[in-house]
Amino acid sequence: MRSRSTLLSQARTVVAEYYSVPLLLLVWEIAARLGVAPAYFLPSVSAILAQAAADFSDGALLASTGATLYRIALSYAAAILIGVPLGVAMARLRWVKWFFDPLISFGFPAPKIAFFPILVLWFGLGNVPMVVLTTIECIFPIVSATYLGTASVDRNIVWSAQNLGTRGPALLVRIFVPAALPQILNGLQVALPIAFIVMIVCEMLTGGIGLGGYLIQGYRFAISTNVFAGLFLIGLLGYGLMAAFSWLRRTFLVWHQEGLND
Repeated sequence: MRSRSTLLSQARTVVAEYYSVPLLLLVWEIAARLGVAPAYFLPSVSAILAQAAADFSDGALLASTGATLYRIALSYAAAILIGVPLGVAMARLRWVKWFFDPLISFGFPAPKIAFFPILVLWFGLGNVPMVVLTTIECIFPIVSATYLGTASVDRNIVWSAQNLGTRGPALLVRIFVPAALPQILNGLQVALPIAFIVMIVCEMLTGGIGLGGYLIQGYRFAISTNVFAGLFLIGLLGYGLMAAFSWLRRTFLVWHQEGLND
């Protein structure tokens, strides 16, 4: 009985929190069926979902989704493996900060997408230029957040650990990384939607397999339901990725004040 009431309570919470989405879709469907705008400009939600189902059934949309997620995973993992150690090194080693700080300050606000034609010239029209550019875009917020988190660790905690005999890599693993973890996760959380956005843009520019290419193909052949189906799926995947990251964040910070407040 208690579990049933808990489920009902959770369902009411979800409906109360996300009611705007089904309400918007309902208004959209009604407006499209009333002919407020031509079907080419405003296809009905039911027509968009039918197009998505058809494209999933023949494998086109499934292959595009898989290709995009695969590239995003590669880019995001590479950015983490490069950005987190570099941010920690910048905070702990003066010569690393001296060398990389001007590069980070100069490159962070620069529109890296402008370098995509150069990457295509170097690596060709394949996965490599898209993964490289997305990795570069993601590295900057990860490095910045990791550096700030590591540099702001309370020195009293560090000195106490050193007085107890903690030195070298152990000091890094036991003190700096746990203390900086909330900030590091902030950088990773910022980088995740950046990876998604940049990858979609790259795929739109190249027009190959992927959700961005799926959108461009719909535009080229004037199939608006394809375009809207791709946009729906991109929004759904983006929301799913961010929700998954929020869950991971709560899991990693279960010991932290942030986790205790949830």
